[in-house]
Amino acid sequence: FNEVLDKYGAIYKGKPDEKVVYLTFDNGYEAGHTESRLDTLKAENVHATFFLTGHYLTSATPILKRMVKDGHIIGNHSYDHPNMANLSEKGMEDELSRFDKKLKEFTGIERTVYFRPPKGIFNEKLLSHGNKLGYRHIFWSIAFIDWHKDKPRGKDYAYGELMKQVHPGAVILMHTVSSDNAEALPSF
Repeated sequence: FNEVLDKYGAIYKGKPDEKVVYLTFDNGYEAGHTESRLDTLKAENVHATFFLTGHYLTSATPILKRMVKDGHIIGNHSYDHPNMANLSEKGMEDELSRFDKKLKEFTGIERTVYFRPPKGIFNEKLLSHGNKLGYRHIFWSIAFIDWHKDKPRGKDYAYGELMKQVHPGAVILMHTVSSDNAEALPSF
């Protein structure tokens, strides 16, 4: 795993000797919890990376614009959220470029540079071709089941999962559909 990711410059954790963590959020659709995250991040003067889909760009445009205005990084999570490893090179390009074109239309941002494959599914073809297109692949070192919006487990669960896994250089993956981690974020 490390060898393949290193070969293509992909990231899933930062330096273990630096007391830094990286907050990343995957947004496939808006479930009403992203604004509170943005409020928390702003209050704490913290910037995050939001990996968005094409659906999110078109259905939550005002929130997208706030993310940009607040100084967060917008990452590409594909346009339609497919298994990118199963696509042809042309299919990969289409997913990435359609997202970037729509993002530019709404925000003026020329293109994204960070890409997170949906569900973290990848192969060497995806990593290699993504690099040729100018993308850096971002994965994570901390994640927990937080994408079932109909199965809340509470803010204490989310906080506990984050604290039990946190480490220097952690790239933390959270999903914005979860009320649990939205409620836990201020304490975290």
